[in-house]
Amino acid sequence: MKKHSKRYLRALEAGDLKKGLPLAEAVDTLFKTPAAKFDETVELSFRLGIDPRQSDQMVRGTVPLPHGSGKPVRVLVFTENPEAATAAGAEFAGLADYMKKISEGWLDFDVAIATPEAMKEVRTLARVLGPRGLMPNPKSGTVTENVEQAIKEVKAGRVEFKVDKTANIGVAIGKRSFKPEQIVENAATVLEAIGKSRPAAFKGRFIMNVTVTATMSPGVRVDSADFAKF
Repeated sequence: MKKHSKRYLRALEAGDLKKGLPLAEAVDTLFKTPAAKFDETVELSFRLGIDPRQSDQMVRGTVPLPHGSGKPVRVLVFTENPEAATAAGAEFAGLADYMKKISEGWLDFDVAIATPEAMKEVRTLARVLGPRGLMPNPKSGTVTENVEQAIKEVKAGRVEFKVDKTANIGVAIGKRSFKPEQIVENAATVLEAIGKSRPAAFKGRFIMNVTVTATMSPGVRVDSADFAKF
């Protein structure tokens, strides 16, 4: 029989974690679980009914969080005009020099943005950046002529979501230091965005279940009534 940690057993005292709760109540229950000694990331996790192996059932997009993600974002911009990008707030900007650094193993950034012109060369890094979720993509708004706006949105808390090969999605929606109502608003925004990303070709139940969790806490299930309309 598996033994649970003292932290897990204390978390169970917050409520029935396996019972589906309305979103606000689920977040409130999560905040009653024991907190770690660091500022934990709060995440909304989805189990979808789609088959990710089908190209017409891919789920991917971006959504701006009303209260941001609470995470500092280091931005790299692939561009021939690095001065403008750094002036707009990017930590790193350039093209050939950063492509060389990345090919040599450097990956000290969180989001990569590219101009359409630079993307012609950046595509050669797909094997390096793609598996790590760092490849600029027009669908996520990270391939754009309006670099300044893209940097602003990413820094303000725009997050990307993408279904994995097991039909799951995890989206960071804030920090444990946030107020519960801020987490609820961020979660509701992400829930709506993913619900609206339902593939047109998909028939059946789209969102199977949703769980809100923190880095060191067990998940709290969200009542299906909160996402039944999707």
